[in-house]
Amino acid sequence: MTMRKAPALIPARRAAVLLAATGIAVALPAAASAQTPTPSPGAATINKAGTSFLTAAGISPGQPVRVGASVGDYLYWSFTAAAGDTHHVAATVSLPAAASRKGDSTWTVEVFDGLRRRQACVAGAQTPVASKSVATVDLDCELRQVRSWAEPWSGDPLPGTYYVRLSGIELPEQELGLPIEVSLLVGVESDGDTKPEGGDLKEPLVPAVNPGKVLVDDPTASTPHPAAAGDEEDGWFDWVRWPGLSSRWYWTIAGGILAAVAGVVGFALTRPRQRIG
Repeated sequence: MTMRKAPALIPARRAAVLLAATGIAVALPAAASAQTPTPSPGAATINKAGTSFLTAAGISPGQPVRVGASVGDYLYWSFTAAAGDTHHVAATVSLPAAASRKGDSTWTVEVFDGLRRRQACVAGAQTPVASKSVATVDLDCELRQVRSWAEPWSGDPLPGTYYVRLSGIELPEQELGLPIEVSLLVGVESDGDTKPEGGDLKEPLVPAVNPGKVLVDDPTASTPHPAAAGDEEDGWFDWVRWPGLSSRWYWTIAGGILAAVAGVVGFALTRPRQRIG
């Protein structure tokens, strides 16, 4: 028994063959590109950048950034994100003169949340390659919408501090140290739905910005903080404690006493008995 092709597929196939034979290309819908952010009216331009997460320069969405740097530098900025916001980071790097450049270079813009987790870009040229002849290279990254809560195992964006890092990942060694100029802008869009899943985040993901500072317990807090592991009760020898001694010293002293007792008992059992007469 012979099978007959569906008549609806034959014209489509013939049309495709005819278009290919005549060299006519069929234009497919292009992927939606990220909308370029625009500066906020009256926003002051930031002229600095940090060199690490701890020294990241604070900026606000809609606040333009323009800073001079060198090829090979890592530049950091930070901004605050709220639930329901969708951020878009756009940057332009003005490269050195073509006469002083030795080859192509690859640049990247990355975004991290308050836990230093790298966030995925859903649109934009995050890692473009700049040829030797071009004067500028454009980078952009559109993030996912910030959620009000997420499962502990997920990497979903949550409210808090976010960090932007711009750097070159593949650079000719001869170009390191040449001057460049970086322009950056963070845009934000909000749909007003701060709790799309009906959840709530207890505290924003904002890390400590004072490294090395000792955090003192609040005496006005109603709930006492749990004791550290070394301050826990140590069992049967809690009735005697010498100041300045830890539990390791108690175990050492107890072990020494047990070893001495075992030595005396062993000697008493194994010493030779003397005969009388």
